[in-house]
Amino acid sequence: MNFWRGAAACCLNEDHQILMVLQGKSDEEPKWSVPSGGVEPGETVEECCAREVWEETGYRIHIGEKLFQKRGESYGWNVEVHYFQATIISGSACIQDPDGLIHEIGWKSWNDLTTLNLAFPEDREFLLRLTHSGT
Repeated sequence: MNFWRGAAACCLNEDHQILMVLQGKSDEEPKWSVPSGGVEPGETVEECCAREVWEETGYRIHIGEKLFQKRGESYGWNVEVHYFQATIISGSACIQDPDGLIHEIGWKSWNDLTTLNLAFPEDREFLLRLTHSGT
């Protein structure tokens, strides 16, 4: 089985909404996730996190503390994803994804997260806790 290593950003605004992107290939139903992506050669997970947020949303971020690390199987791959708290420091919502997978950028509330079609459903409980507490 192939191995994939990536990073994900958890950006909250003053209303405890989390920054998310609607993503998917042209032949599949788009689903929501936090900005994330795979580590490129020579890149740290923190650098990956910042780059992916920039590409997917147009925002520059400050990387905060590591919130957790997810390991397991996803879509037939062994994955290791590092989730970071992140703060937007500049930019504006603008899709710049070189892969053409991002369809929409949005701020999602706790209520939204209870019903959103997530790309990674295993993240739902974590995201609900994060938006509920405002951490």
